Amino acid sequence: MHAMVLNEIGKPLTWQELPDPVPASGELRLRVEACGVCRTDLHVVDGELPNIVTPVIPGHECVGIVDALGPGVDGVAIGDRMGVPWLGGSCGHCEYCREERENLCDAPTFTGYTRPGGYATHIVARADYCVRLPHDADPVALAPLLCAGLIGWRCLEKAGLGQHIGLYGFGAAAHIVSQIARQQRRSVYAFTRSGDSTAQAFARSLGAVWAGSSEELPPVPLDAAILFAPVGALVPQALRAVKKGGRVVCGGIHMSDIPSFPYRWLWEEREIVSVANLTRADARNFFADEACKQVHTSTHRYPLQQANQALDDLRAGRLSGAAVLHS
Repeated sequence: MHAMVLNEIGKPLTWQELPDPVPASGELRLRVEACGVCRTDLHVVDGELPNIVTPVIPGHECVGIVDALGPGVDGVAIGDRMGVPWLGGSCGHCEYCREERENLCDAPTFTGYTRPGGYATHIVARADYCVRLPHDADPVALAPLLCAGLIGWRCLEKAGLGQHIGLYGFGAAAHIVSQIARQQRRSVYAFTRSGDSTAQAFARSLGAVWAGSSEELPPVPLDAAILFAPVGALVPQALRAVKKGGRVVCGGIHMSDIPSFPYRWLWEEREIVSVANLTRADARNFFADEACKQVHTSTHRYPLQQANQALDDLRAGRLSGAAVLHS
């Protein structure tokens, strides 16, 4: 197999030939068709997550065709299309796993972080953490749904049922969430980097009723705000934008420090909550929901060997929608 490998934190990935992986008990192997490029991959490559062990193959929005099965795998056949998400496994016995909250497991594994990911021609994954995907869809279009879609879905649920929803950072996740929110007949308010007219126009094209700078206040108080941009300074900004009893949902795995702010911005029962990872129930519910089936992902396609360019474009904010690597 071939893969784009992170050998040293902060350095470009390198194209390498590696032995074909062999699935162990309970695992399957996929021939990778497409793998999304997520901001979490940047956090891995740039060393912003703890305890990164190199070498590692990044990538956790992976779509592929099953070409090998390990012992004990039932209900999956050679030739099936499956997806491999961020949560690669959990211990199964801690209090969180027992309560079906494996996203909070005390000893989880993560695809493209603590186990090899999808920036490769092949990947091995735990079968019970994979997601069955349709054969009649474009694998490049499916890939962003496996993290940007799933985390966005969980964030939207955490945001509650309010009408006016703000999205800070209009990238891969926000462009999916905005479509789902519009299908639910909610009003979407998009917040972007100052002066980013391209992102603001993209948000409006997807049905946002307002788009502006993250430093601005929206025209109406928000019921909830979801932060996808990993910028801690946006938390107090979002608190100022939500109404009494409103909620600010932090959707990223990593964020810069949150600056101090006046208590009055939090007072009147405003809340700050975070979203951590995802559960298998999230994946089942998301891909079964009619709203998911009607999402159109806007993608920028890169050959697998151009993973470094895709990461650079994401880091620089040059993308509208999602970057996806393909074999």
